[in-house]
Amino acid sequence: MTSGAPPCALGLDFGTTSVRAVLIDTRSGAERGSAVAEYRHGVIDRTLPGSEQPLAADWALQHPGDYLESMLDAVAGALHAGRLDPGQVIGIGIDFTSCTILPIDRDGRPLCLLPSLALRPHAWVKLWKHHAAQPQATRINTTAAARGEPFLASYGGKTSSEWLCAKVLQILDEDPAIYDAAAGFVEAGDWVALQLTGTLVRNACAAGYKGCWTRERGFPSQAFFAALHPELAGLADKLPGEIVPPGRRIGGLTGEMAARLGLTPGTAVGAAIIDAHSAVPAATVVTPGRMVMVIGTSTCHMLLADRHAIVDGVAGVVTDGIIEGYHGYEAGQAAVGDLLGWYARLLSSPGREVSTVFADLEREAADAGPGGHGLVALDWWNGNRSLANADLSGLLVGMTLATTRGDVYRCLMEATGFGTMRILQAFAARDVPVTELIAAGGLAERSPLLLQIYADITRRPIRLAASAHTSATGAAMLGAIAAGEAAGGHASFASAAAHMAFLKPGCIEPNAARSRIYDELYREYLELHDHFGRGGTEVMVRLRRQRAAGTH
Repeated sequence: MTSGAPPCALGLDFGTTSVRAVLIDTRSGAERGSAVAEYRHGVIDRTLPGSEQPLAADWALQHPGDYLESMLDAVAGALHAGRLDPGQVIGIGIDFTSCTILPIDRDGRPLCLLPSLALRPHAWVKLWKHHAAQPQATRINTTAAARGEPFLASYGGKTSSEWLCAKVLQILDEDPAIYDAAAGFVEAGDWVALQLTGTLVRNACAAGYKGCWTRERGFPSQAFFAALHPELAGLADKLPGEIVPPGRRIGGLTGEMAARLGLTPGTAVGAAIIDAHSAVPAATVVTPGRMVMVIGTSTCHMLLADRHAIVDGVAGVVTDGIIEGYHGYEAGQAAVGDLLGWYARLLSSPGREVSTVFADLEREAADAGPGGHGLVALDWWNGNRSLANADLSGLLVGMTLATTRGDVYRCLMEATGFGTMRILQAFAARDVPVTELIAAGGLAERSPLLLQIYADITRRPIRLAASAHTSATGAAMLGAIAAGEAAGGHASFASAAAHMAFLKPGCIEPNAARSRIYDELYREYLELHDHFGRGGTEVMVRLRRQRAAGTH
């Protein structure tokens, strides 16, 4: 590190469409530089690059080259914005959307970059929101339940089509040659860490929440995988790499990557973490009882606890999954910002910015007031994570000829609040305390009305993380921990949080009168929730299948 210059940590936040690089002063927590770079190919959900053959419904792929290309641009932009000397950067942390996996060869090369496999869809990166593996997820859940597999209880009784095992099983079912060609299936965050350090290490966060791994039992048994498909019995051999907690130093920046990034060779690199989970320490949460809601395109609810409990609908409970030494719980909602954005796009028109539509809808929704519209919705436009069912879909009940667009928009916001309340009640039922709510993420920053609705529905005050880039800040904290105290970083999450994480002053208080109205609406929500989501009818599943059959 340059003598006298304040040490900084670099956080790399890989999202759905872009990567953000942020440089954080490890002592003051001040942001010294930041930049964003979009992925050139974005989300690949129509055709593969260089092909006109359409992808099937519910596919979502990405180009691994985009990750490195955009990372280089973002880091260069952050260094330029902060006017930093490379020697000031003492550590690098990574967060990544998950479960985003790719098949690689023995040299760590993505199979999709091999010319002979470039037109094979299963050779490409499967993005977290690739939902075409729902049949495989259903098979995993049915088989695991029939066998009494112990891992299933840690995921609320169901696994998801978004997760590693379902996606790998889909590859084996539909293109076994790709499965055979793969020396390994890795999380994209771990693959980026491999590119930086030359060492393949798996982070416990993604392995635990998305790979059904536990520190106590490892991955599911060979017998279980064989029961799913005989050729899957050896899957554990295709999941190489030591599994370590997020932030654990996994190596130093290679000379080649240091030159490309404009940084110092040997700079400490920490094990990766899932993007939403990265926001937990950045929201000052490093001890039990305080729930972090990362509200963006989807919402993740994270909570630390001293004990392991079986909570209905959780997406996972993992030892060392978020903060080493604690059980980390994750629950979530698959569409929040995506849902509101869908509605705003429906109302947009040429020459009118979507941001203007959002502002108008926010104002009209505020004027509508709670319950006055007589509407209730199920917020399942992208499936339901708590029920681990991507075949479920959205529902809007109560519309009349007097319904306004502001009524509908507020109803959609309320539906996402009811989804959060359902999650809180599941924790309460298992005596896992939630003493405080902390919001983070882009939508939490942009919509005070949404947070007020959440406070009113949950009857809890809500505080807001100070950083507008909480996941990136959390990643920088991992870099500071990987570097260690002697290098100008930190020895623990507690120390890193004390210096690098903050909350905004004040909080959003619930309104008792509105809460009483929402109590009534929530009962209606629950009736619809159980009818459509817990076997009262299969109409949503049948309609989705009809849609898939008609997709061209």
